[in-house]
Amino acid sequence: MDKIWLKSYQEGVPAEVDLNEFQSLGEMFEKSVARYRDRIAYINMGAEITYGELDILSRNFATYLQSSLKLPKGARVAIMMPNVLQYPIAMLGALRAGYTVVNCNPLYTPRELAHQLADSGSEVIVILENFAHTLEQALATTAIKHIVMARLGDMLGFPKGRIVNFVVKYVKKMVPAWNLPRTVDFGKTLSIGGSGEFHAVEVTQDDLAYLQYTGGTTGVSKGAMLTHRNILANLAQVYAWIMPEVKQGAEFVVTALPLYHIFALTANCFTFLRIGATNLLITNPRDLPAFTAELAKYPFTVFIGVNTLFNLLLNDDAFNALDFSSLRVSVGGGMAVQKPVAERWKRVTGTPLIEAYGLTETSPAATINPLNITEYTGSIGLPISSTEVAICNDAGADVPLGERGELCIRGPQVMKGYYKRPEETANVIMPDGFLRTGDIAVMDERGYVRIVDRKKDMILVSGFNVFPNEVEEVVAMHPGVLEVAAVGVPDAKSGEAVKIFVVKKDQSLTAAQLIAHCREHITGYKVPSHVEFRTELPKTNVGKILRRELRDAAPTQV
Repeated sequence: MDKIWLKSYQEGVPAEVDLNEFQSLGEMFEKSVARYRDRIAYINMGAEITYGELDILSRNFATYLQSSLKLPKGARVAIMMPNVLQYPIAMLGALRAGYTVVNCNPLYTPRELAHQLADSGSEVIVILENFAHTLEQALATTAIKHIVMARLGDMLGFPKGRIVNFVVKYVKKMVPAWNLPRTVDFGKTLSIGGSGEFHAVEVTQDDLAYLQYTGGTTGVSKGAMLTHRNILANLAQVYAWIMPEVKQGAEFVVTALPLYHIFALTANCFTFLRIGATNLLITNPRDLPAFTAELAKYPFTVFIGVNTLFNLLLNDDAFNALDFSSLRVSVGGGMAVQKPVAERWKRVTGTPLIEAYGLTETSPAATINPLNITEYTGSIGLPISSTEVAICNDAGADVPLGERGELCIRGPQVMKGYYKRPEETANVIMPDGFLRTGDIAVMDERGYVRIVDRKKDMILVSGFNVFPNEVEEVVAMHPGVLEVAAVGVPDAKSGEAVKIFVVKKDQSLTAAQLIAHCREHITGYKVPSHVEFRTELPKTNVGKILRRELRDAAPTQV
């Protein structure tokens, strides 16, 4: 397809970007430190660390991994934490020492965590104590040798840190009892590393930076292999896209999305580290009073979120009363931005909601609306610099402009492949390098792309991928279930919700029993919100369950 989208680019955005400015994410960070050393990099729960302090702390952690644990280059370091200051310290330290980061969702069940740790071959995990009980139940089937234990108040200073840790554990009882061997406190790793010497490691663009796990079509999640080149390319692309509208060393970005998710990792963490921004980390965005109280303290300039977060905030009186005079850029991704939400966001904040699109497999950004738009467009924007988009039929050939087809993406941000899954990699990356997204789209004559349907059965709940196979596998484990199918249905709050259709083996089986069973085995956002019992499920002539037929017959919205 001709790059017809280039004529719609905002002035100053290049068609191609320099892919060789940095050789590694560590190098990019170190150059930002040299330029912005005294500027505040992160704020969390009132505590601040500068770029210079982040440099020292992450280097100390890297030294601990190198010298005390003696990990070889390329070793997998898992991190299981929400948005706390320990996350960027540990993550950047691991990358600077040449290790591969494995991000783990803190909401994982033991089953989900065990699979990801075992599949990735992680030897080390850095985990917040609140989730240690989950690790305890998962540990036996993994290769984990070293456990670094962090606590919520560790980086908050004395006496606030000790008070927070006491309240979290003994007053709010947010730390279930756990018993794990060979743990070392996060603070101790920094102390030990600080007394040692960091040995610079040669890290190239071809080295693996992340095993970023995403939902699996075979019932288990799979690791997208994202190299330093993939992430650096996406950073260069996003940087080129936003630079006409943002200021180096002057931005203040709100980070309520979890950094372990690829969207916030690239958009909030690395993009704004590169330009010397200050990141406000929100540990628990569901605590709206605390969230809005934090926002009221700072003149934030950039707000990045998902539709469900925007909608939640817009329905909060305290948020609506905030001063938005400093806000210049608002970006929504991870899931479709709904028109009523976008329009209300513009009325309340005075800034348009810029919709973007991406996947874990594309590091993640692939298309973004120009930042100088004034109103919601309803599209996912234009292919970003150094990115090609094709709208293809099932045979992989381009369809005529304006017709529906599968959205396919090619560019330096496309993953290397799925870890240890060459067949699944071949299923999504075509011989010409285009990645099949599974989304059905159309492109107009200006190059704007609009998603119109989904080819694959993935369910998108509040920006998180849920694959029906995994839900079905868990439901089928219940002895009272004969058959099950899972589909996504519209939901006013989360975009989509999981609905299961079940044929009973035990006629006394109830929906409440099935939901309780699911809560034991899968993360909360994957748990079905709706259960419908049927005497049979629609199938093809070879016995395959027709999920689309069920989905079309179940337009549930709550």
